[in-house]
Amino acid sequence: MSPVDLTYQIGLTLLNGVGDVLSKNLVAYCGSAEQVFKTGKTQLEKIPGIGSYTANAIFKSKSVLDIAENEVKFIEENKIDALFFTDKNYPQRLKNCPDSPIMLYYKGNASLNPDKIVAVVGTRTPSVYGKAVTEKLVQDLVESGCLVVSGLAYGIDITSHKAALDNGLDTVGVLAHGLDRIYPSAHAAYAEKMISQGGLLTEFLSGTNPDKENFPKRNRIVAGMCDALVVVESKRGGGSLITATIANSYNKDIFAFPGKANDVLSEGCNGLIKSNRASLIESAADLLYIMNWTNDVKKPQAKQIPMLLNLSSEEQSIINAFEDKQQMHVDEICYATNFSISKTSTYLLQLEFSNVIKSLPGKIYQLVH
Repeated sequence: MSPVDLTYQIGLTLLNGVGDVLSKNLVAYCGSAEQVFKTGKTQLEKIPGIGSYTANAIFKSKSVLDIAENEVKFIEENKIDALFFTDKNYPQRLKNCPDSPIMLYYKGNASLNPDKIVAVVGTRTPSVYGKAVTEKLVQDLVESGCLVVSGLAYGIDITSHKAALDNGLDTVGVLAHGLDRIYPSAHAAYAEKMISQGGLLTEFLSGTNPDKENFPKRNRIVAGMCDALVVVESKRGGGSLITATIANSYNKDIFAFPGKANDVLSEGCNGLIKSNRASLIESAADLLYIMNWTNDVKKPQAKQIPMLLNLSSEEQSIINAFEDKQQMHVDEICYATNFSISKTSTYLLQLEFSNVIKSLPGKIYQLVH
């Protein structure tokens, strides 16, 4: 990516009144971030969702490009990967979420698109039991080779990161501030290790403080990146429940460890389980089974889909996405077809009714022959 392209892409994130959803709409209509700034006010007003006020604000916001140019220098000096939402290295699971960040900043060596991603979250003040459960969970996930994602916060977050580092798993910390600092500073040594065994990821520019309003934004990235979200311990109003709620809206698999009925740190997890918003697990084995990650599936010999079926073009696109694969996760299908999660789910259901596709645990789909 050229510095000029990157400047316009960062500039797009700095426009007042233009969030992630509207930014993507602008890029879709204008063709690129650069063209958003070079499109006339009258043309901008014709784009759905852009009124005269917003169009005028965009047209008069060229000054944000100066800020963007300074950020490009910071990125280059610190060897940071800037990931626009159209980049192939952008987390594809997150890209399928409607409010995903249009731009991410990443420093690390782990792929953000591995086969399996597990996010582990929980209270900042865990019990001895909570820490032990987290450490055992991560240790038992080693054979799955999953990427462990969390928020680098005190408590369950840093416990999961440390356990991943100790057991040779890549781990990514999602930050609520820029990459020019680490918060809390007490975790700086672990963050440094993660850069060579995972990475640090954020949507915030350098100079951004870890302000209160940034943490829910951080949480949506954690929720959107993963295949499975595990809540270990949480109070009834804990921030981890915000992450779980977001993950639920993204159609992610959510798991929670149960606790004592009268334990404050277990109220959140027990509530998730009781309301059927999370599956109860007692070990990593439970998660691996529900996610259908327990065994390598032998690939059966491919057969033709019956010609008698009258498939729509959208349904055929989903079938074509499988190519030489027999099983695919719903996120993989979304990425391959470029359909939204809701549209993909609708056509998958229709194909299930037609006995062309079979639904498996963990939002995995298999061709039926």
